[in-house]
Amino acid sequence: MMARLQRMMLGSGLLLMAGAAWLWWPQSPGWLAAAVLGLLALNPLALGLELLIMALVNRRDPAPRASGRQRLRAWVMEVQASSRVFGLWQPFRADAFGDQLHPGCLVGQRGVLLIHGYFCNRGVWTPWMRHLTESGRPFVALSLEPAFGSIDELAGQVDHAVTALTEATGRAPVVVAHSMGGLVVRAWWRHSAARGDAPRVHHVITLGSPHQGTWLARWAHTTNGRQMRLASPWLQTLAAEEPAERAQAFSCFYSNCDNVVFPAHTATLPGARNHLVAGIPHVALVTDPGVRQQVMALIETMD
Repeated sequence: MMARLQRMMLGSGLLLMAGAAWLWWPQSPGWLAAAVLGLLALNPLALGLELLIMALVNRRDPAPRASGRQRLRAWVMEVQASSRVFGLWQPFRADAFGDQLHPGCLVGQRGVLLIHGYFCNRGVWTPWMRHLTESGRPFVALSLEPAFGSIDELAGQVDHAVTALTEATGRAPVVVAHSMGGLVVRAWWRHSAARGDAPRVHHVITLGSPHQGTWLARWAHTTNGRQMRLASPWLQTLAAEEPAERAQAFSCFYSNCDNVVFPAHTATLPGARNHLVAGIPHVALVTDPGVRQQVMALIETMD
């Protein structure tokens, strides 16, 4: 669904450009250039606005404040990252790399479950899937559906993937989750514990997950978007039903330049291993090679 939706959005943009060309070429090339540039500028302008709001909201956050130079670099990084993710990987290459559960996977390695965030699909993990495929490490990357329903509805897909990885490797997998994906894991764990299951994952690594909600979600109107509002009833209930020791199974990577999940500390969990990666914006937390290397090095210590 998400790939189709994003292809439709890209197609609509191309149709608008074609319509502008039909109206204004060759009589008004200036108007045509202005229309095309305006359409191309929408994403960079929106990201710039997010980073400006983030900087204002983060002024009272305990995380180190980002410098102007860091914010400018983060803006450039996020424009590049979002263009790749939403312009190519997710709409057109979501299935370029299949899940790796075959017997050729290296023996003794823990499997990795990749869980994407809001308005995304498994294509966001393209560099990770390439790396895991080349290294022979077992992995499953989900494309969560329904895209805009309750986060609780997604627990079944996580359960199936955890079972598949455990059966293929004989070991509990490591979960790497971006953005809303971290809340999906916590919701699944709550359901699993309610059934009386023993812990079925070895460790959970989250990248920019709104564990305590995000300021930006106040504008969201989908079910899962409302659940991610700061101190939402859903988040409060989730936290209240989690035993305090569960956070020890989490490593949370967060940033002082995250333009989607802010204030910065909301991407952390009390009691978890919280890692600040300064200057990295939200989508780039998945695409940045340095972040990926840190996470993969952490996973290798768990084999």
